[in-house]
Amino acid sequence: MHSFTQEELLQYLYNETSTQKTAAISAALEEDWSLREKFDLLKAAQQNLEVIKLSPRKQTIDNILSYAEKAMEELSSHA
Repeated sequence: MHSFTQEELLQYLYNETSTQKTAAISAALEEDWSLREKFDLLKAAQQNLEVIKLSPRKQTIDNILSYAEKAMEELSSHA
């Protein structure tokens, strides 16, 4: 029996595996309860991430814009 890595399971979860690997992982998930448990945890994490609304704080955006502005000023003063 093939042992699949967490990365391979993530690729399978996001439909990024080849046809052959998809078939192999699907078959392994039906037979190996331990692998199925790992996959179910990854799937639950994926679903939780889809629910979370992430956005940077205003201060973070302001800091990035300030940094970019200073970098542009330095570039134009050296020209």
